[in-house]
Amino acid sequence: MGETRGRTPVAADGRLGMPAEHPGLSDPHYLRRRRALAAMARGHRVGDPAPLVDYSASEERTWRIIHRALWAAQDEHACRAVLDARARAPVPADHIPQHAEVGAELRRTTGFEFTLAGGVVANKRFLGSMADGYFHAVQFVRHPAVPLFTPEPDVVHDVFGHGIHLSCPAFADIYRLIGGVARRIDDPDVLQMISDVYWFTLEYGVLEEDGVPKAYGAALLSSYGEIRGLGRPSVRALDIEAVLATRYEISGYQPVLFSARCLHEVADTLNGFLEKLDDGSAARFGRARPA
Repeated sequence: MGETRGRTPVAADGRLGMPAEHPGLSDPHYLRRRRALAAMARGHRVGDPAPLVDYSASEERTWRIIHRALWAAQDEHACRAVLDARARAPVPADHIPQHAEVGAELRRTTGFEFTLAGGVVANKRFLGSMADGYFHAVQFVRHPAVPLFTPEPDVVHDVFGHGIHLSCPAFADIYRLIGGVARRIDDPDVLQMISDVYWFTLEYGVLEEDGVPKAYGAALLSSYGEIRGLGRPSVRALDIEAVLATRYEISGYQPVLFSARCLHEVADTLNGFLEKLDDGSAARFGRARPA
């Protein structure tokens, strides 16, 4: 995922406690495995093939547990556009898909494919690559002790969230829209504004369907607790100025979500904001950092 600004963490849920206490952040064996997979991304050029990963029996078992839980949760709480996209998405039930497997399906439907990341990617590269149909995705799997929650994006997040999105032309167009604007922007404060809007839409956006909030954001689609708890956060109408003024949680559950009536409204709202951006926009929005 792209860069984000630090926020105070919140409890993942009443049982797990703080995200900082997650075993994936302290288990030496897990951390060695995670670092080894992340190291494959060093020097990786956007669009180059990703190396194959020999996933362990434990990692494959974790995937299957998550697949059963998330598939059912999405059935109940995901929006119709997501469920339609999911029918074409490369989300196998029995194994963790390789990047090449995902890419082959995405190219066929929308022209997108995964490109390798080891973790957080700078905003300019992460967002700008989407203009060319590349989405930065990791290959490591969350800790098996807590399969339904992770404080950082993993392969489950990328496949269950962005892999589903990028199986749908309407979603893919929004990714390309954001990527095209990020490519022409160099100011880091403006790039952060784009990242913040991306966060509250493609990561944590909801649509109102029949008076009920339904998830479309990739982070919601890949988080069992959050997608089942859409009634907990404050849900507000999608408004760019409100989005830019709202603080968010990087590692915990979001206290505020923004809702639109349909994907067309999301695309129109984003286009109205993004098309006016230039490298001087941060000052106009009060987002420029002091010199």
